[in-house]
Amino acid sequence: MYQGQRIRLITIDLDDTLWPCAPAIQDAEKVLYDWLSARAPRLTQAHDPISLREHRRQLMLQRPEIAHDVTAVRQIALRELMHQFDYPSALADQAMALFQRQRNRVEPYPDAVPALAQLRQRYRLVSLTNGNAEVQHTPLRGLFHCSLSAADAGACKPDPALFELAMDWAGVTAYQTVHVGDDPLLDVDAARRVGLSAIWVNRAGMNWPPDLEPPWCEVSDLSELPCWLDDRARDRSINAL
Repeated sequence: MYQGQRIRLITIDLDDTLWPCAPAIQDAEKVLYDWLSARAPRLTQAHDPISLREHRRQLMLQRPEIAHDVTAVRQIALRELMHQFDYPSALADQAMALFQRQRNRVEPYPDAVPALAQLRQRYRLVSLTNGNAEVQHTPLRGLFHCSLSAADAGACKPDPALFELAMDWAGVTAYQTVHVGDDPLLDVDAARRVGLSAIWVNRAGMNWPPDLEPPWCEVSDLSELPCWLDDRARDRSINAL
């Protein structure tokens, strides 16, 4: 980041950065499968959760133009299956609505809400996700100025489209933007390729991939971010004098 450039925008990943992803997905898929078993038994007699996942994967291969939109993939897959097993298509829409409600029942890490509340006072905050969690329906509602997904951008990270959409929304440059995320490739390296500084949230104490340039900063949780960013801002102000 160039000296004298003030950080104005922080983009933040959702899954496994602000909450554990796997439990939310697993719970949502279990609730959905139980619901389907009661209302579309011919479907669940032919498919278990693993084969349903494979069906979605095949759909993504057949329809690459929608592969970035996980909600569309799930909904179209359900509609196809309802048609195949002679159920009304409206049942697929009901199933998808149920899944989405459950998907939003995430449990944020303890540091997430306090850190975001602090950061929101100083910076524009935009959440970025390849997934389909709806922040406004989670415990993090009201903490972001804007929330964007791969479906909005038309492409998944590491494609630059999602980062560029956030910067366009905020009216800032890459040098005024910092990205925060847990994935070395999809978050840190992808953000740097667009010219952003990137902070790696390493909650599990993982080793950084040796084939990638180290991140600008590594934190074990978000509680470290507000002070760290304030310190960097002061350093740049002094250096710009």
